[in-house]
Amino acid sequence: MEMLKVDLGTRSYNICIGAGILPDLGRLLKNLLVGKRVLVITNPNVRRLYGEIVENSLADAGHIVVVGEMGDGEQFKTMATAERLYDLAYESGLDRHSPVVALGGGVVGDTAGYVAATYLRGIPLIQVPTTLLAQVDSGVGGKVAVNHPRGKNIIGVFYQPRLVLADVSLLKTLPQRELRSGLAEVIKYGVIWSEEFFGWLEENLEMLLAGDASSLIHVVRESCRIKAKVVEADETEGGLRAILNFGHTVGHAVEALTGYKKYTHGEAVGIGMVVAARLARSLGLLGVSELARIEGLVCRAGLPHQLPDYLSTKEIVESLSHDKKVVGGKLTFVLPGQIGKVEIRRDLSKEILFDFLKV
Repeated sequence: MEMLKVDLGTRSYNICIGAGILPDLGRLLKNLLVGKRVLVITNPNVRRLYGEIVENSLADAGHIVVVGEMGDGEQFKTMATAERLYDLAYESGLDRHSPVVALGGGVVGDTAGYVAATYLRGIPLIQVPTTLLAQVDSGVGGKVAVNHPRGKNIIGVFYQPRLVLADVSLLKTLPQRELRSGLAEVIKYGVIWSEEFFGWLEENLEMLLAGDASSLIHVVRESCRIKAKVVEADETEGGLRAILNFGHTVGHAVEALTGYKKYTHGEAVGIGMVVAARLARSLGLLGVSELARIEGLVCRAGLPHQLPDYLSTKEIVESLSHDKKVVGGKLTFVLPGQIGKVEIRRDLSKEILFDFLKV
């Protein structure tokens, strides 16, 4: 097991990375001095695969385990789901020291995190991400939220976990589509931070898609290392942390406009990264060869890279205008100037984007 620290002073926590480490969860919680009663939030599929391991590990460590299930999919990441989980927490007698364990992918992690952050004004949160996307991105960094019919993640808070446990052996049961979806966030880290990591991904993509454990551990470690550096420098997205939104501005719009049902989050981010790279090229920021490398890696990862034909330019721009990062009517875009370096543009008008998307 490898330990990577996210250094946030009194809110610092460890990310535990390895293969076959899920049974260590109860032992790790002992070191956190949390309450005896634990609420595990998961979905039926994940519970069937890993629920018994988690429940036994916690029970062996002396915890009383309560399990709350939610639906599997972005359409279940709602206030209605959160309210049902609040009811369970109340009925089960959770107090301010009782931890919430989020066992699942990004939907579970975001929803459980939002519940933990807001129940009794905040109770301990433990992230146990079971998808690649959640292990490299949504399970780390403390952004938790639920969706609104008009936009993704517009109801949320910054709330750091007390511990993250990323067991890559859990990815063996992940459908290939979900593995590829997680690679979108991995590719993002290469584009925004490290050309060396991007090059490693170009050379080792097939090993990752084959589920090679050592390659997956490397990817999770490097992705978390990069995200930890960004979060440590800017926890609440006042500046630098916005670079983590590369590909997400358009990606979130695509998800919302398709009802969170047609694309996985990673697939939408894949589209968004290519759109952002092409926009950077149109503005003279990105070279032709580097655009080709970004498009090429996204395509090789099996991710979509074109906006759906049935979405009109007007629909897309209107959705973007309601993005959380819009300030004074100006859209915020993270645009690559080269692989490994991006800039945050807050001066793009709806007219500029409309003209670009029309071409």
